[in-house]
Amino acid sequence: MKVIITGSTGMVGEGVLLVCLQNPDVQKVLIINRRSLGITHPKMTEIVHDNFYDLSAIESHLAGYDACFFCLGVTSLGKKMDEYYKVTYQLTMHFGETVSRLNKNMVFIYVSGAGTDGTEKGRIEWARIKGKTENDLIKLPFRRAYGYRPGFIKPYHGQTRAHSFYKYINWFLPVGKKLFPNGFNTMEELALSMISLVKEDYPKSIIAGKEISFLASKA
Repeated sequence: MKVIITGSTGMVGEGVLLVCLQNPDVQKVLIINRRSLGITHPKMTEIVHDNFYDLSAIESHLAGYDACFFCLGVTSLGKKMDEYYKVTYQLTMHFGETVSRLNKNMVFIYVSGAGTDGTEKGRIEWARIKGKTENDLIKLPFRRAYGYRPGFIKPYHGQTRAHSFYKYINWFLPVGKKLFPNGFNTMEELALSMISLVKEDYPKSIIAGKEISFLASKA
């Protein structure tokens, strides 16, 4: 399979990329970043592109892919909601609309995160914005689109962009997984479950922790 990955300069995107580069089912990976990731690999092509609101300059490079693992995102902390809406909803939808037009059989996976409000009616504004993004991506003409809602994610070995506090709480993963199966996954599970969805469609459009573990076991 040939996949596009966004957000590989962040923790989730970097982890997904590293797993994909090691996976024999993944033939080619295109990463698109605002700044160079600084690594090379025979499977990987990198495009450095500053303006994700205007993809016209790189459109010719975005066709011919089976999947997009959209791991690009920002925290709502310290941001005004109009700015957060622009980066979270408008940017993501523009990217989704572009690649859906260029790849009619694409599987699009949007990492929204735990707490996302798919009803779009809750009290927390950032959660409503994430939910609207999920809902509207699913309406685009992809083969399938999924919203991913992981909670705690144990970093993959070799990651350099994992938050430092994770090394202090990784020990809790086995316990947390038993107590709160929707709230704990490994980065390898996250990426393998995405690969599994490219191979075979799944009836649910919203994928949380338990589904991530199940799908990873099928990859």
